[in-house]
This record gives sequence, structure tokens and C-alpha cells, in this order.
Amino acid sequence: MITEDIIIHIFCYVDDRMKEVLKRSTAKLYPSELVTIGILFALKDGHFRAFYRWLKRDYDGLFAGLPDRTRLQRLLRDHQQVCDRFLESPTFFTVGDSFPIELLFPIREGRSKKQIEKKNKDKGRWSIGVKLCLILTDIGRVVGWKWLPMNAHDQDFNDEIEKLDGRSITLTDLGFRCKDGIPLI
Repeated sequence: MITEDIIIHIFCYVDDRMKEVLKRSTAKLYPSELVTIGILFALKDGHFRAFYRWLKRDYDGLFAGLPDRTRLQRLLRDHQQVCDRFLESPTFFTVGDSFPIELLFPIREGRSKKQIEKKNKDKGRWSIGVKLCLILTDIGRVVGWKWLPMNAHDQDFNDEIEKLDGRSITLTDLGFRCKDGIPLI
């Protein structure tokens, strides 16, 4: 399967889920095209400049004229809340767990004023990053997610699990229990 076919398949899937989202009259791209570009960037990984050059050079015709790189980044940021449309519905049992993602070497701590990561010990060594909590269905599809700085405790993710109260039984490890006991969720 060539890359163009993959992009078209992703677009069709996204467009089917976003039928009621309307395009602004002044916009060049439909919201489903923006979400498709965001998914492509997440799949391709790397730096956005290189991704934009690749997209503009090879696949500009698929997207009816791409805006400038910085404008596209702002549009992707503004449309990121649309990603919740692609979450699965909870099943009878769901599973929740958190895991650390190291984003920065500890020696580089504090070099940027925009640093969102926090320093914490993970598996016996210092690391700087974020902690991601995923809530999955019984077949491994994502129902909900939340990220916090690395030094956050698992109990800080209980509010995300409580959103499923009455719709699912969520299984977690003992790190999610609070002082009053294991929450009945």
C-alpha cells in the first residue's frame, strides 16, 4: 500500500466521524483534513518543519492548498480537542494504568523557561518527563487519557477514571487507591 492510499484511508475514517463539524467560510481546509494532518504528524514523528516540507512537497494536492507552516501549527493546536471524538465507548470492564515518559535528560533541567516536565525518580534513576494515564477497553482501545508532570501520583488520575462511573468497572493497580480506601468506580 502506498503512502497516498494510507492518507486517503485515514482521511475517510476521520471524515466519517466528523460529519457534523462544519468548515468556517474563511478556512481553506476542512476540520477533517486538519485532523488527518495531525494524525499523519503523530504517525510520522520527528520535527514539524521536516514533516511540513514532506507534506508540502509530496502531498499538497491532497489537501487543497496547505497554509504556511506556522499557520498550520496554530490550526492543529486549535483543533486538538476534536481528538476526543475518536475515543472508544467504555466496555463492561476497563483497565487504567499510568506510566512515565522521559522527555529530557536530567542534566538539561531548567534550561528552558517553557519546560513543563518535572524531575522524579523512575525505576531507581532520575528522569524528567511526564506521566501518562491510559484507560483501555477489554480489547485495548483507548477510552480516556490524561497526562501530568512526572512527579504526579497515580491518585491524581482518579478524576479521569471517575468520569466512567456507572458505565464501566475500571481495574487499576493499588497506586490509585486513596486514603479512604480503594475508590468504588
